Amino acid sequence: MSVQALIADPSAPAAVRLAHVTEPVAGPGQVLVDVQHLSLNYGDLNDARSGRVPPGGVLGSDAAGVVVQAAAEGGGPAVGTRVVALTSGAFAERVAVEVSALAEVPQSVDLAEAAALPVAGIAALQALRAGGLAQGKRVLVTGASGGVGRFAVQLAAHAGAYVIASVGSLARGQDLAKAGADEVVVGLEGVHQPVDLVLDNVGGPQMVAAWELLASNGSLQSIGWTSGEPAVFQPYSTVGPPKSLASFLIGGEVGADLATLVQLVADGSLSVEIGWRGPWEQVPQAAEALIGRRVKGKAVLDLRAVAG
Repeated sequence: MSVQALIADPSAPAAVRLAHVTEPVAGPGQVLVDVQHLSLNYGDLNDARSGRVPPGGVLGSDAAGVVVQAAAEGGGPAVGTRVVALTSGAFAERVAVEVSALAEVPQSVDLAEAAALPVAGIAALQALRAGGLAQGKRVLVTGASGGVGRFAVQLAAHAGAYVIASVGSLARGQDLAKAGADEVVVGLEGVHQPVDLVLDNVGGPQMVAAWELLASNGSLQSIGWTSGEPAVFQPYSTVGPPKSLASFLIGGEVGADLATLVQLVADGSLSVEIGWRGPWEQVPQAAEALIGRRVKGKAVLDLRAVAG
């Protein structure tokens, strides 16, 4: 038996194409999910182009759908349960997922919106946690109009922080004040007061400038590097009052964090901005929009004609 999937192919547009692969077999602690929606991330495209996912390998991490086979060991969701998952090789019609890597999705939450949560939402949540988010702290989010950035702005504001959202243009950040940002700036223009926490999605010179803004005992969490530019620190710029620059990677069992994000969406505390949506046959167009930074929020691909 085979299923369709989005695989890495260096010869294809954006190094991604649809192909048939062997249908997955669920292990004892896994459920089999019939996937309805995927969320395409910038990192997925990097995986395909860089060879981190070898040619022919199934791409992706973000998926939402319905359980069609329960875990043999028990303890997971029953057949028919709507779920969202973070798992490697997620971009397929069916995917086997560890019970600890998914969360149930209530009927009040659109599965397409749920599919946009895993990578971007968990990255924002865990990076804020790692950086010591607390009420009253000044938080700077760079690349705030993207998927991770928009979630980070909302989550930080929800926690009672003072949030500065940095964007590439005011047009890209025009709705971030409504999302909870206290200030919306282009680049770091006008930001002069120290900040306690930086969530950096841009890298390059902007990350260096954000480092200079960090207060004593502040933390910069390096999540992404969309600029593609080198970061050059001037001599002695890392000498002085204690502060930290930390590389970031999603870790641990993510099911609990996914459940938190789903609940925040369900109660209206977290909104999902879908800036591009279409059938997964249009993945080249979605990839082009992401690479060209024309997507505000998330890009979602639909596998089914009728959304669940």
